[in-house]
Amino acid sequence: MSAETPAPRWRKYVAIGDSFTEGLNDVDPDNPEQFRGWADMLAARINERRGGGLQYANLAIRGRLMEDVVGNQLQAALALKPDLVSIVAGGNDILRPHVSPDILALRLERAVIEIRATGADVLVATGMDTKESPIVNKTRGRTALFNANIWSLARRHGAHVLDLWGMRALRDWRMWSEDRIHLTTEGHTRVSQGALAALGLSPDDPNWDIPLGEAHETTRLEQLQADAEWFKTHVLPWATRRLRGKSSGDEKVAKRPELTEL
Repeated sequence: MSAETPAPRWRKYVAIGDSFTEGLNDVDPDNPEQFRGWADMLAARINERRGGGLQYANLAIRGRLMEDVVGNQLQAALALKPDLVSIVAGGNDILRPHVSPDILALRLERAVIEIRATGADVLVATGMDTKESPIVNKTRGRTALFNANIWSLARRHGAHVLDLWGMRALRDWRMWSEDRIHLTTEGHTRVSQGALAALGLSPDDPNWDIPLGEAHETTRLEQLQADAEWFKTHVLPWATRRLRGKSSGDEKVAKRPELTEL
């Protein structure tokens, strides 16, 4: 950080959301039993630039829907009296074919209003572009509508926007884990840099959104085999849970439920 760049002003950062913010599938190098992810990385960068003293909590839990995030999670977050809240939700809702992106955005906007009323800053994020993803690409139109609402509510209420849809680096499958839903460590790292930029801070890496070099070109047969394996290993179990009314987050609790100093 240059001498001209002021240190981040935030003292208490709380992250809420689903698996994306929980950090799947970035294994924490300091605790292999837990995931890290972009929000933890962002907190570490803010703390470093402050010279220490940042208090951080991460209440996100995989599988959570918007109503969960803007309900119990939000109230638990506000009870911690943060001055920065990241709220990223809606991805699990959008996977459901009959969801209304407008209603999702309205729920998110009410949460942003509630957070802003406390004087805290808010970081929200657009949904990612699923154009290249088989099956999941069917949600692209719903995501685009949700994103349009996000930009509008952010303007109305002074929220910061992490533009995941616009991140060129995330269009590379090497940024994604085998389930094609969650990011790798490199993907989470890139997102954390985008979050710094969204908050008006200089990224550590000026090339944070430059795509990787050319990848190994797969044959049509290799791609079909990979798609079949992905469907069997990841899509079918997810669909089975849905039919049974189960979630990957059932019985899970937040990994960092209380503010702790980094």
